Amino acid sequence: MPNQSGSDQIGRIFHAIADPTRRAIVERLVRGPAAVKALAEPLEMSLSAVMQHLQVLEDAGVIVTEKVGRVRSCRIEPEALRAAERWLGRQRTGWERQLDQLGDYLKGP
Repeated sequence: MPNQSGSDQIGRIFHAIADPTRRAIVERLVRGPAAVKALAEPLEMSLSAVMQHLQVLEDAGVIVTEKVGRVRSCRIEPEALRAAERWLGRQRTGWERQLDQLGDYLKGP
């Protein structure tokens, strides 16, 4: 993952997975590494458009790409998704605490 502050990195991760095409790519890569060509096949767009989506995911640290010979392949970077999950967990804890306080308030004395 690139060396950035945590909140900037979280923002990049959420930006990267906000797009439905990029989420579909991530969902595919969760099952295992894949060649760019294989990732592009089910998508109704040019290979260069797929490459742009992959670049956003890679810049956010969500995926890692590597080229072996003539084949460029991608794999998921689990730590980026874990970081997003941890951030969501912290937010959920705060939301639940506030909802509990609201519930207690509404119940009254």
